[in-house]
Amino acid sequence: MISIPYGNSQIELIISDYFTSEADVYLPVKISELEDINAFTIQTILNKFHHKWSIDKNTSIAISINDPTRPFPHHLILPPLLQYLLQNDARKRNICLYIATGTHRAPSLDELTAIIPPKILSDYRTYVHDCDDEENLEYLGLSQAGTPIYINKKFFKSDIKIVTGQIEPHHFMGFSGGVKSAVIGLGGRKTIEVNHKMLIKPNTKMNRYRSNPMRMDIEDIGHRIGIDCAFNVVLDNLKNVIGVFFDQPMRVMEDGIALSRQNCQINAPSDYDIVICSAGGFPKDINLYQAQKAITHACSFVREDGIILLFAQCRNGFGSEDFRKFIEKHRNPTRIIQTFEDIPFRIGPHKAYQLALQSQKHHIILVSEFIDADSLNSIVSVAKSLEQGLNLSKQWLLDTDQAKIAVLPFATHIMNQTRA
Repeated sequence: MISIPYGNSQIELIISDYFTSEADVYLPVKISELEDINAFTIQTILNKFHHKWSIDKNTSIAISINDPTRPFPHHLILPPLLQYLLQNDARKRNICLYIATGTHRAPSLDELTAIIPPKILSDYRTYVHDCDDEENLEYLGLSQAGTPIYINKKFFKSDIKIVTGQIEPHHFMGFSGGVKSAVIGLGGRKTIEVNHKMLIKPNTKMNRYRSNPMRMDIEDIGHRIGIDCAFNVVLDNLKNVIGVFFDQPMRVMEDGIALSRQNCQINAPSDYDIVICSAGGFPKDINLYQAQKAITHACSFVREDGIILLFAQCRNGFGSEDFRKFIEKHRNPTRIIQTFEDIPFRIGPHKAYQLALQSQKHHIILVSEFIDADSLNSIVSVAKSLEQGLNLSKQWLLDTDQAKIAVLPFATHIMNQTRA
């Protein structure tokens, strides 16, 4: 029996109930989690940072933190970070937490309370970013790549700027983490859209860092903003902390990426007939906008015209109205791709574009109780149950007895180097 993460639960899969051939199950490489991770051990890591802080009673400090779509352990990281700053003469009244929403919707108070300790919410100012609030954006000119730099004005004008986040593979940014939580999470829509327009460039793909033009644009903008340091973690597929890093942003990225690759990289065949995968459960499958990332990982395991079966609860539906409307309007992969390439880049439709490119090469089935089949039309087939999804996949297999099957219970934590 194989457990497939789905929302906050598991779907139990017995391959022999549907196929005569056995399945290869791929899990992230096991790396020991940091034992006894607590405020003291994190404080020790913070104290190793060699930056000479110049803090007085008037020094303003801005900390960007992830919104609820990211599985970041705020309860472990924020208390010792804030204590560290107070020990270095910071004042509570001068510290502000910036919720890095990017183009996502603003989280509700209940959603914030679920990820941030209530004591911190009551003791510190919290600012939820809005990428379309132009009055509260500062313009810094163009990046070296020509991206207009708009950043949250209050964050930018703070004396000390700290970013927090998780370093993990990202399906086109290479890796998440570092200055991304400020550049994208606290950026203006124009900045995000022009940067993400690099989606169609070579090397704008998973597992690329210094050769990834989109990621290097992010680093350039982060430098222009003047981000002082990054406080990042690496998590395993069970959300255990396996690494904590606090240093200058690019140094944190280099160290964090090395550990993330140890955890995620494998060498496996890339010619499977069917790949059964999950984004890893909540919050990675909170909506289709996020869960779609798992398909990118699955594509490196499946043959052309093979089948990808994605389990994703998508309790918040598509996660983007622009994403949904673009698919519903254009209805088939060819038209989505042609239209997207002919219009100015827009966040939301870019997800439809990615999904259309993937569905041109593979049959994609989404098992989700919240996504309406009519909304996805001919792009992706929607099944409401395990049985329906697997039976649908069998219809496309020429030989169900000899099907070559892979299962990726935590697809976004797996990178197949065979098709790098």
